[in-house]
Amino acid sequence: MGSTISSIPFAGTSEQEEQLLEVIEQNRDDKGCLMPILQQAQDIYGYLPIEVQKIIAAKTGYPLEKIYGIVTFYSQFSLNPKGKYKISVCLGTACYVKGAGEISDKVKERLGIKNGQCTPDGKFSLEDCRCIGACGLAPVMMINDEVYGKLTVDSIDGILAKYKD
Repeated sequence: MGSTISSIPFAGTSEQEEQLLEVIEQNRDDKGCLMPILQQAQDIYGYLPIEVQKIIAAKTGYPLEKIYGIVTFYSQFSLNPKGKYKISVCLGTACYVKGAGEISDKVKERLGIKNGQCTPDGKFSLEDCRCIGACGLAPVMMINDEVYGKLTVDSIDGILAKYKD
C-alpha cells in the first residue's frame, strides 16, 4: 500500500521513543511479539518510518528486513505520516464507473502529492480506498470522517478550500 518512503523528515520526540522502548520491553519476550509491537509503535508515531523500524530491530533482535517486510505487507501499517486531514477517495466499482479516477487525479494535482503521501506541511494525506459503503452517492471521498458524494472534478477545489485554515 504505502510502500514509498516519505519525503517528510522524521520528527519523533524523546517521549515517543521512551514509550516505544517501554512497549518493546513489555512485549519482546512473547512469542509473536512483532505484530503487537508494530501496532503500538504506529499508535505512538502515527506511522512506521525506517527510524522506528531500526529501533525495533535493534531492541528485539529481529532483522530489519523482516520488520520492513511485515510493515510493507500489511495494509494497516504505513511508512508515511498521515496529515491533519486524511483524504480517502473511493475507487470501488460504483465510484470508479462514475469517475472516481478523475476525482483522485484532481486531488493529487491540487495537493501536489501521490497516493499514500502527505503534503510537506503535514496538512493533507491521500489514500485511495476500495469501498466506504456509500455507493448510492458515487463518486465519493472522505476527509477524516466527513463524506462527500456525487462529486465532480469541479467540486474538488471548493471542498479542499474548507480545510485550508
